[in-house]
Amino acid sequence: MDIAFMTKYLPMYERAAVLTVKIGLIGIAFAILLGLICAMIQYHKVPVARQIVAVYIEISRNTPLLVQLFFIYYGFPKIGIMMQPETCGVVGLAFLGGSYMAEAFRSGLESVAKIQSESALSLGMNRAQVMRYIVLPQAVSVSIPAFVANVIFLLKETSVFSAISLMDLMFTAKDLIGLYYKTTESLFLLVVFYLIILLPVSLLGTWLERRVRYAGFGD
Repeated sequence: MDIAFMTKYLPMYERAAVLTVKIGLIGIAFAILLGLICAMIQYHKVPVARQIVAVYIEISRNTPLLVQLFFIYYGFPKIGIMMQPETCGVVGLAFLGGSYMAEAFRSGLESVAKIQSESALSLGMNRAQVMRYIVLPQAVSVSIPAFVANVIFLLKETSVFSAISLMDLMFTAKDLIGLYYKTTESLFLLVVFYLIILLPVSLLGTWLERRVRYAGFGD
């Protein structure tokens, strides 16, 4: 291990990690929003929109993020839509993540017994109140394990952003390996920084799942 080499290029990894987390968090935020909208459409069985969402989910989940990024980054300019690499990364992550989040939220919504909604309606609640106070708290609790797994999955998927010239962690590692042939040191730093990013998310998800379960939701 060349400690001097790792110390010298540590700031490059720090900058790459900040960019990776920034794009990852923005993309995941949009994925959550898109997934929630799609889950609501499926749960309420909205005509036409439900079929569109089903097609979107199948396309998104059955194509690699790398292919989606190439299509967005190199294909969209052919029809006049130009995007910066950062924007392309956010859009690609949101497109992929939205389908996974939609399935996680949908399974949570469908886990809530229909009789609970019917009972709340019979007590005078409107549908918005039923969704807010009865269905969503339980659905979110059930969805938390899948939700956290999806967040970790999407953060790991940022490793393909180097294919569209984003100076993320993977790009930095590959660049240093190509320039200096310091494969072991470069990959070691890559693993360390991904652990720094992903391990807290995993621990937070475990804590959150237990916290919500202890609160009595999702049973």
